[in-house]
Amino acid sequence: MEEIKPLAVYTTTETQKVLRISESTIKRMLKKGLIRANKVGGQYRILGKEILRLVSPALEEKAIKSYLNVKGKVINKVNKW
Repeated sequence: MEEIKPLAVYTTTETQKVLRISESTIKRMLKKGLIRANKVGGQYRILGKEILRLVSPALEEKAIKSYLNVKGKVINKVNKW
């Protein structure tokens, strides 16, 4: 696997390959703002530091906390039924 350079600019296709995700997943991530990108000539460009942020342990911890929070809310709603 190629090293991700923080200041390099990547296309969505290159980012897909690095993250090993599908085209629909990257589109969904862009639409929801999970990946910050700039649109240039109708196409997204993603900085390497943004890709590195996605694979960082801090982001994973945040996702886990968010998941557990939502899971707790769902359990509380279901238990009230």
